[in-house]
Amino acid sequence: MGVHEWDPGFVDRSPMFESFLQLKGYLGNQQNWPDPDDLNHFDFQQNRQIFTRSGKLVRFVSQTPGKQDAGQKYESRIYLTGQVPTRAGNWHDFFNALVWKLFPRAKSALNELHFQAQLAELSNKDKNRCGLRDAATLFDESGVIVISSQTALIQLIKDFEWKELFWRQRSAVLSSMRFFIFGHGLYEKALDPYTGMTGKAIIFEVCQTFFAQALPDQLAAIDSMLESFLLHTLSSSADLAPVPLLGYPGWVEDNDNETYYENKKYFRERHKLNPMI
Repeated sequence: MGVHEWDPGFVDRSPMFESFLQLKGYLGNQQNWPDPDDLNHFDFQQNRQIFTRSGKLVRFVSQTPGKQDAGQKYESRIYLTGQVPTRAGNWHDFFNALVWKLFPRAKSALNELHFQAQLAELSNKDKNRCGLRDAATLFDESGVIVISSQTALIQLIKDFEWKELFWRQRSAVLSSMRFFIFGHGLYEKALDPYTGMTGKAIIFEVCQTFFAQALPDQLAAIDSMLESFLLHTLSSSADLAPVPLLGYPGWVEDNDNETYYENKKYFRERHKLNPMI
């Protein structure tokens, strides 16, 4: 598939797109690239409207060329008007729109963080980006949510014990831990996955009953948890844990083999703190 080629069946290409399965009905009727109005009608929950934290109805609009002033930067425009500039025939912007639909509360929280940080930067003579805004950008592009009911599995992520986690504890991971991609940049990469794909994770420990819920209910619960974390806990990129995404059991065929997890350039040890992006 070419970079700009429309493929309505992308959700079946990889389990990394599982969160979008509810849209198969919409996508199956899209023979060409969805335009902004099509995106406005895609709906994960019937008749649900999405609002920014400033109270503006979120709508996807065609991106117009030209330089915008500071007050009309991308995130500021969304916050002040609800309009999300969206490029035609562009996977990156397409996935951004789907994530808005999937996690509206979390996306609205990220948007407010960006807007408030931009205001602070405008009043700061050195114009340095704050650590919080950098973290928000990183999660927006490359974020992944890790949900687990087992403290021990979460600790293995924090300790960079990848082979122990994904191979020796494989059954426990499949029953008690799930990864949900958030970053629209990661979704774009998932169209053509490669060894080196790394997510920046926010980790939540939940009760085992979480995994018995239907997928839409799981996603709604994650959206609520994410909103709270982003607004009250996130402070810098140090709050995001690097995770080698293709280690999750079944996300690529190659990880059915133990030797897959012996690639130390991908499954890096804790003291090597610069995982590939």
